[in-house]
Amino acid sequence: MDATEERLARELPAYARRVVDALEAAGFEAWVVGGWVRDALLGRPGHDVDVTTSAPWPEAERVLRAAGADVHETGVAHGTLTAVVDGRPVETTTYRVEGAYSDRRHPDEVRFVTDVREDLARRDFTVNAMAFHPERGLLDPFGGRGDLGARVIRAVGDPRRRFEEDALRVLRAVRFACRLDARIEPRTREALVERAGGLADIARERVGQELDGILATGRVARALRGEFAVMAAAVPELAPMEGFEQRSPYHAHDVLEHTARVCAGVEEFTGGAASQALRWAALLHDVAKPACWSEDVSGRGHFFGHPAAGARVLREVMGRLAVPGETVRAARALVLLHDFEIRPTRASMRRMLAELERACPGRARELSFALLDLKRSDAVAKASACMGYAVELDAMTRALREELAAGGVWRVRDLAVGGADVIRERGVEPGPGVGMVLEQLLAAVMAGELENDREAELAWLRW
Repeated sequence: MDATEERLARELPAYARRVVDALEAAGFEAWVVGGWVRDALLGRPGHDVDVTTSAPWPEAERVLRAAGADVHETGVAHGTLTAVVDGRPVETTTYRVEGAYSDRRHPDEVRFVTDVREDLARRDFTVNAMAFHPERGLLDPFGGRGDLGARVIRAVGDPRRRFEEDALRVLRAVRFACRLDARIEPRTREALVERAGGLADIARERVGQELDGILATGRVARALRGEFAVMAAAVPELAPMEGFEQRSPYHAHDVLEHTARVCAGVEEFTGGAASQALRWAALLHDVAKPACWSEDVSGRGHFFGHPAAGARVLREVMGRLAVPGETVRAARALVLLHDFEIRPTRASMRRMLAELERACPGRARELSFALLDLKRSDAVAKASACMGYAVELDAMTRALREELAAGGVWRVRDLAVGGADVIRERGVEPGPGVGMVLEQLLAAVMAGELENDREAELAWLRW
C-alpha cells in the first residue's frame, strides 16, 4: 500500500473494521465501498461506512450476529443488511449485479455474484466505484482515484446505459460535480443531457432530494450555467428563464444569468453558510418573471407582481418535490418580500419584520438577515449602476441590529402592555375590540411615534 492507503487504513473507523474482520474470519471476502472511500481519499470528514461482501446475506447475518453486532434486515431482496456496531450502522451488501431497468428506476432483477469487480462495475461513477481493504489497499478497476484527483465525473462503462438504468443519476452527476468542484467528462455530459427527460419517470421526492443536495453544495450557480438542461428537466418552471432578456436599465443579464449570479451571491455574503431556505429562494426568486412580463411604449420591460407570483410558483415547485414544509414557508416569505422597499431606519426595519412575521410566523428575526442577504445578492447581479445598493444595505443591517438589540417591536406581543391593560384603561369588554386597539398601538410604536415603554403606552391608552 502507498502512503495514502496506509492513511485510510488508520482512519477506517474501528466499528467498520470489526465488520470486515468478522466476515473475513469466517472465510468470506469483504471491502469498504461508497462515499467513505471517496471522501477519505479527498481527506474529508468521514462518511457513513458501507461494506460489500462475498457472503450471501443469510451467512453475513449469522456471522455478524455471532460477532456481537445488532443486525437488521433492511433490504434483503438486494442482499442488504444493516449491522449496528458500537452504536454505529454499517450497511452490508452481498456482491451483486443488476438486470435491466424497465421503469428507469428499479432493476428488474438482482443477481448475486462472487467477484467484487462485477459489483463495482454496476455503480454510477468512477469516483464511487472504488473499494478499500485495510490490508489489501485500494481496488480501483475504473480509474476513480485518478478522476477524483483530476476532479472529473465519469460514468462507469457506457454512460447512456448508466442513465437509462436510473434517470436520477443525471442529477446525481450534477450534484457530485458541484460537491467536488469537478467537471463532467464530455461523453458522460452528452449522455446526461440526452437522458435528462427520463427524470419525468422518477418519483418527485427523489428528484427533490437530489436538488436539495445540489443546493446544499453552495454551487448551484455552476449547475445553472453548466447543466441547465438537467436543472430544467428537474424543475420545468426554470426553463423560460433561459435567454429571457429583461430589457430594463436595472438589468444587464437575462433572467437565468441573473439568477445564477444571485445564487452565487448568497454564498458570498453568507460565507458559504446560507440556509437552505435562502438557497431555494435565490434559485426561484425570479421564476415568475417571464410570466409577468410586460412592455411599455418605450420598449422597456416590466415584471409587475412577480414576487407574489414567484412565491406561488415556489410553493408549488417545492411542495411537489416534497421539500420540508418549514423550508418551503421560509423560502416563500423571502421570495414574496425580495423587492419589499426598506430604508436604513429602525421604523423601516420594524415594518420589514412585521411583513416577515405575517409571511412566516415565528421566524421573522432569522429571516430578516436572510432577506437582506438576498437583496444584496440581487443588487450585485443587476446592472452596474444598481450595485451600490448592496453597500446601502450595510446601513440597513446596522439599523436592523439596533432594533433587535433594543428588543425589537413587530408583533403585538412585543408591546410593553397587553390586553388586560387595554380593558382596564379603555374600559372595553374582552373581545375583538381589544385586539384592534393593540394593533393601533403597535402601528404607532412601529412608526416611531411612540417608544415601546410601558408608561408611555399606558398614557396612550388613557388618551
